[in-house]
Amino acid sequence: MIDDGEEIPLLGGDVTEGLVRVGDTVRRPPGERDDLVRDVLLHLEKAGFEGAPRYLGIDSAGRHALTYIEGEVAGRPRPGWIADEDRMVSVARLLRAYDDAVESFGLPAELPPVVEPPGLPELNDPPELVGHQDVTPENVVFRDGRAYALIDFDLVRPVSRCREVVNLMLWWAPFGDDADLDPQLRGLDRSRRCRLLADAYGLAEADRRRLVELAVGLNERAWYTMKYRAEVLGGGWQRMWSEGVGDTIRRRQQWLEANADALGSAVVSG
Repeated sequence: MIDDGEEIPLLGGDVTEGLVRVGDTVRRPPGERDDLVRDVLLHLEKAGFEGAPRYLGIDSAGRHALTYIEGEVAGRPRPGWIADEDRMVSVARLLRAYDDAVESFGLPAELPPVVEPPGLPELNDPPELVGHQDVTPENVVFRDGRAYALIDFDLVRPVSRCREVVNLMLWWAPFGDDADLDPQLRGLDRSRRCRLLADAYGLAEADRRRLVELAVGLNERAWYTMKYRAEVLGGGWQRMWSEGVGDTIRRRQQWLEANADALGSAVVSG
């Protein structure tokens, strides 16, 4: 059993509640895919991947205990460096290193169903590995100005590498209308940043050619999924929906469609 001690609340996440630090560990309440998260973290440790927390076991309160990773995280309000291109590129390289390390884990034969509405349109996007799928600024730990580790693995799931890069660009290009972005992220050359991210990750040419279409399709699905999760799961999902995330997603859809040609050309040909 994991030792207990003084609990310090960790704030900043959108969904997970009850996250605390105890000494040099983090305690997380049960989530949707605890077994998969545990198994992925144990695999990463065995594979020698340093950029993720280590899984330590279950504490007396039934929470998962992980190592606490010291470093700098871009919480809110966003720090001035959030738009720095070198930092952004380092996130892409870290994600590539994670995807390479997790690929040998394989694809799980069985998983609990994803909480999403029935009848969503299928995407021609077969999974290749268990992706992180939540590379938000809050979930990347920096050291010395470079991305050092990914945290918060609650949304890991089988996905393609292209889908991993779409999620990366969503937060770090980023996708969306300037009015919905943090002030430091407005007015950026998003096409250039997408190219830098694709290059730093080393995305295959075939994936570059379908990336924007996949981004549009995923964003369209996101509106229905967020609404459904708010209704079914409540909690942080309901709070985000009440705060207008559905409207933000729809404005992002308009932005993606308006900028599709420019983004696609930049990613493919520079």
